[in-house]
Amino acid sequence: MLRAEGKAVHQCDSGWVPVFVDQEQSISLMSVGFLLEKPDEAVVWRGPKKNALIKQFVSDVAWGQLDYLVVDTPPGTSDEHMAAVDALRPYSPLGALVVTTPQAVSVGDMRRELTFCRKTGLRVIGVVENMSGFVCPHCTECTNIFSRGGGEELARHAGVPFLGSVPLDPELTRSLEEGRDFIQEFPQSPAFPVLSAIAQKILNETPAQLS
Repeated sequence: MLRAEGKAVHQCDSGWVPVFVDQEQSISLMSVGFLLEKPDEAVVWRGPKKNALIKQFVSDVAWGQLDYLVVDTPPGTSDEHMAAVDALRPYSPLGALVVTTPQAVSVGDMRRELTFCRKTGLRVIGVVENMSGFVCPHCTECTNIFSRGGGEELARHAGVPFLGSVPLDPELTRSLEEGRDFIQEFPQSPAFPVLSAIAQKILNETPAQLS
């Protein structure tokens, strides 16, 4: 998605140097994928080793001055999630953004995720519903392939903000697969105004804290 495959991580006096994904060095990235010898290699580590690496990614990477640090995790309430929250706690994390799809199975998983956030004292910035309908590129009619409204109902029930519903969009998928700039190249996409509005709501709720 960020055209960073094959990039190498180097050491400096302050720790690991993250991979920069643009010439301006405005976006830096760190992933366990950069530490593997082969891209298809599996990470078969037990909990303590994984947890130690998560802490290193927070404290031993030369991030420099940041506006935001975004930690992308799969859904779950495992030791790894606890390790991430514990590693970030000294830096007063702004909160968690919960993304679900409309189906009941996904909503159920995210309900447990919200419980995890409450128990760990992590503020929930809001809920986003992904894959929320498919807008036909020919007639612009929206078909709710995976049902609709599960994310909004989840947010209402949990008492947290609902930030928006992102429709299925072939142009968004293609831009992610090819590592292209969706915002610059597909301004006419039906997902564009939704994603822009969600991003603005998040920025309004979480002013940057330079660190």
